[in-house]
Amino acid sequence: MKVVLSILCLLFAATSSAADSVVVKKDPRLDVLTAKQAMVNKITANMLSNGQYKGYRLQVLTTRSRDEAFQLKADLLQRFPDQKVYAIYQSPYFKIRFGNFISRADAESYRRQLAQIYSQGIYVIQDAIEYSPSEIEEMIPEP
Repeated sequence: MKVVLSILCLLFAATSSAADSVVVKKDPRLDVLTAKQAMVNKITANMLSNGQYKGYRLQVLTTRSRDEAFQLKADLLQRFPDQKVYAIYQSPYFKIRFGNFISRADAESYRRQLAQIYSQGIYVIQDAIEYSPSEIEEMIPEP
């Protein structure tokens, strides 16, 4: 009796383990959601706590003369109306910073352009930059 019961148990175990399989059907919308979340994570990795982003600007001038600094700012705004120019006062110096660049390569290309116009040293610096949300929305793929 024990032998028959053992054989039946082994037979049952052998047949049941061979037929076990799990089929997972994934909703294709999960791929879209995963791609969007990956893009958002990539963007927010460059975001600072104050809502601005890590990026680059060009430091065009450092001077003690307020008039010289604002004259250069006006000249830059006339030559490059599509870029923003910032005048910063850090005692005792006025600093003129130019642009909002996400990548260093973009900043370097503008630095070369400005170096042909202005003789003083122009430096690429890392800074908190302004970056509009509409540009972020364009980077996120739609379903």
